[in-house]
Amino acid sequence: MKRNILSCCQILAVALLLLSSCVSHPDVPSESKKTDSLPAIYPDYCDVTIPYNIAPLNFMLPAAEYSACVARFTTPDGKQQTYGKGVKVLIADDEWREMLEGAKGKSIMVEVWGEKQGQWLAFSPFELHVAADPIDEYLSYRLIEPTYVAWSYMSIAQRNVTNFDENEIFNNAITCNNREKGQCINCHSYQNYKTDNMLFHVRLSNSGTVLVNDGKVSKVNLKRDYTISSGVYPSWHPTEKLIAFSTNLTRQAFHTANSNKIEVYDLESDMILYDIEKDSVIVVSNDPELLEVYPTWSPDGQYLYYCKSVPLPEEMRDKDIRTTYPKIQYNLYRKSFDAEGLRFGEEELVYDAASLDKSATLPRISPDGHYLLFAQGHYGCFHSRHSEADIECIGIDDEASENIDIRGVNSDGFSESYPSWSSNGRWIMCASRRYDGNYSRVYFTYFNNGKAAKAFLLPQADPENNTFLLKSYNRPEFMVEPVTISVEEFSRVFD
Repeated sequence: MKRNILSCCQILAVALLLLSSCVSHPDVPSESKKTDSLPAIYPDYCDVTIPYNIAPLNFMLPAAEYSACVARFTTPDGKQQTYGKGVKVLIADDEWREMLEGAKGKSIMVEVWGEKQGQWLAFSPFELHVAADPIDEYLSYRLIEPTYVAWSYMSIAQRNVTNFDENEIFNNAITCNNREKGQCINCHSYQNYKTDNMLFHVRLSNSGTVLVNDGKVSKVNLKRDYTISSGVYPSWHPTEKLIAFSTNLTRQAFHTANSNKIEVYDLESDMILYDIEKDSVIVVSNDPELLEVYPTWSPDGQYLYYCKSVPLPEEMRDKDIRTTYPKIQYNLYRKSFDAEGLRFGEEELVYDAASLDKSATLPRISPDGHYLLFAQGHYGCFHSRHSEADIECIGIDDEASENIDIRGVNSDGFSESYPSWSSNGRWIMCASRRYDGNYSRVYFTYFNNGKAAKAFLLPQADPENNTFLLKSYNRPEFMVEPVTISVEEFSRVFD
């Protein structure tokens, strides 16, 4: 049954692509009333900076307010093209490519008209700034319902961001042998943005870590007698066959009054290092009183960065975590690493979030080694569910800009989490719950010398796709190439 549902979804995707290929080139309205406001288009692409190799930025006006929409694009050389099909602007792929190529390092002006109650309104024009820096062609994410206690069908999918092609890497239906128990798949990860060395986890039914080592697929068990659990939240060493994980005892609780609704927390968490060639697990850190999570390597592999909780006040240390959770806060640390001897140095404090009454998680180092991205909220380690959480950035060496400003990444009052860098370090990606507060979606931001431009939503063939797709995009990861191993080939390691 699941396979049939998937086929229907694929048919729908093809239909949407066909829809976008039926491009309409309408005339601009001969008469219209000027307004002083930007158009309320969805997604909001007004005055964003985009890569020159991104898919067409199709958008729409609200169907509840408008009956038609026309947009005119003007390139730096004065060439113009118009689009409009109902309230949607669907851009021809070949024409879009030509526009971007001619505007590389410059801007495209966009004028929008909307018909409302029989009258055309002319909105203030905006610009699409076209960066000369490309974005990685692929990304992957887990698609899952944003429910609090249950899920059914989930998949890890990959998307070509230069067009609208999407396909599954794996799903939880093909190898699940216990429907009542279910199966969870998560934590897809790659070495150096490439897919010949990668992994993802399978939990509950048929559990294990699916590992790709030099293109060969296997399933491994990372649990040892001396670890809390099998590994989670992986990070590949950039040059060695080594993967850092945390190992956790995770729980969740539910709020009745708090708008965040759900609290995900760890009762215990340590860090481990997995040696692929030796199939051995080394304990990196296992402080019995504190919590360590989210390891990530520096691009040169000489440091392992991670999050570690700070001690609770004395009077709270024996209390139930369901009452102390607002006081659990994490700082960012690092340890030097000797790859030859598999030895770690002493712990160094990198960022003291707790001194600001904050909690920092999910660190990511820029490819040039100059900047550290992380998610920051008031407390806890699972900021995907914290509406106050934002993406922050600090410099970690003398080459970083002294004037860092990444406000363009964040929204007002909605969660931003799972930050990551493109392979050239010029694009930041995050999962954001902006727009409706419920579904996490993928946003990109141009990063240049410490400054972040306004974030924009991953484009879709049909701009309504993200309002119709009742799935969250979880743990988005950049890739420079697609996963070519099929779902069926992955499934054979469970035989």
